[in-house]
Order: sequence, then C-alpha cells, then structure tokens
Amino acid sequence: MVHLAYRRRPVALPYLLRALWPLPRSGELRPQLSASWSGHRVDPRELAEYLRITSLPPGDTLPLLYPLTFGFRLVMAILTHPTFPVPIFGLLQIRNQIRCHRPIPVTAGMDFATSIAAVRLVARGAEFDLATRVQCGDEPVWESVTTIFARGRFGEAQPPAALTRAPDVRSPVAAEWNLRDADHWRFGRFTGDYNGLHFSDSYARQLGFRRALYHPPRVLAECLGRLPVSAAGPACFDAWIKGPVPHGAKVRLHADTDAGATTFALYAEPGRPALVGRLHSMENQ
Repeated sequence: MVHLAYRRRPVALPYLLRALWPLPRSGELRPQLSASWSGHRVDPRELAEYLRITSLPPGDTLPLLYPLTFGFRLVMAILTHPTFPVPIFGLLQIRNQIRCHRPIPVTAGMDFATSIAAVRLVARGAEFDLATRVQCGDEPVWESVTTIFARGRFGEAQPPAALTRAPDVRSPVAAEWNLRDADHWRFGRFTGDYNGLHFSDSYARQLGFRRALYHPPRVLAECLGRLPVSAAGPACFDAWIKGPVPHGAKVRLHADTDAGATTFALYAEPGRPALVGRLHSMENQ
C-alpha cells in the first residue's frame, strides 16, 4: 500500500516531472494507492478568481464543483505515481459522480482523501475509478468518483459501470454563449492539471484537435450556473465527458427538469454533445 500524505497544497512540479520523465511502471493493474491533503482553507482571493472565471455568483457556501477542482491535485499525484499502471498522457477523464451531503461554508477547513476505488476492463481498454472524500472535522460532507479511461488491451471486458450510458437529452435550448478564451493558466493553477492540451493550440493539433481544450470542471461549472435550478443543499451531480470543448467555442446548453432532476447537454458543435449532466437533490435519489 502506497499512501501520499500532504499537509499543505500538493506542489505540481514533482508530478509534472514524473509525467514528463516517467519511471518504469509496476505492471500491477490494481495498485493499492491513495493520497490525502489535510487542512485546506479557502483563499478568498482565489475563490473570487474561481467565481469570476466560471461566472458563478458569490455566497456563504462553496460551489458544488469547488472540491472537484481544487482537490484534483490528489488525482494528478496518483495518476503520475510510478505504481499507477498507465502513463498519464494516455489517459482521458470520462465521468464524474458527485454527492454533496451538505453545503460547505467558505470558512470551513477541509481534509481531502483520494484512492483508487475500482478498476474495470472494458472493450477498448480499462476504466479507473478514483474516489475522493472531503471532511470538515470528522463529518464527511462531499464525495466524488472520477472515472479515467486508458486505451489498450488489458484483458477480457467486464460488465459496464452503472453510469456508463449518459442520459439522452432532447430538450430545448436553455442558454447559448461564447466561452471566454482567457484564464486557462489560472484555472490550471486551481486544478494542478498543466496538460499542454489545455493551453497550446499547436500541441492540441498534434493530438488531432483544432484548438486547445478547456478543463472539463470549468465548463461544467459554467453549465451549472445557467441551469433553471440551483445546486443548493444536499445534491447529486453526474457528468459525462463526451467530446472536446475548444477554446473560444460558441456553445448551446439544452436543459430540462423532470421528476425533480435536471438533465442537460452542452454542444460545442452540431451532431453530438460534448458534456452531459444530471443534477438532483439527494432526496430524489
């Protein structure tokens, strides 16, 4: 069992170096690997920057995706560790499940813990579920599962995860706007994700994209801010990352609320959605 313990915000440089100059991999597909970060407190200026970039309103509690964004450094630390079986540049984030048990005050101290909760072999590769839990004192207040896909041949496919299929959203347009082509490095600093795909058009073109791509949590936050309902109170949020959202894209948000749940699809180009989400209160699970 390998545990990475941080008493302050994990510094990005060590795992960036591991990503650029990867060490030999252990070969174990299901490594016992976890990470924790104790005592995080919100920097008011940083929070104000986050709200400005995502167009979210200020309040006494943190936005639903704040822990996903700022706790992502633990995910990065795990994905770049030598015991993780696949180099990080061969990985894609494809899903997020979030359960907020109660709103987190902006003044609260938070402890983050992330571990590899499950590994599934699928038809074209493997899926890794990284579970993150946030506690305020002894109380669990927020948790998520971030699913990472690795393409390759790892073995015979297993039964799919419960959330493999995204909802089919056939709703009217709720909002349309141009995503701001700015603040990419600032948002990268929040997440600790400095993948060149999010910053460099030339690097993105080498990977087959016409422009650099937004960090998914940034665009998801902008979607949540434009839904007809808010994410206040205990809430569940599931998100599927289906395609790229290039810098400066004009996007359309289709959304509908039915039976206490709001589903949405964000289109950056005609044909298929780039992001799909479902938000509902924990009472409607």
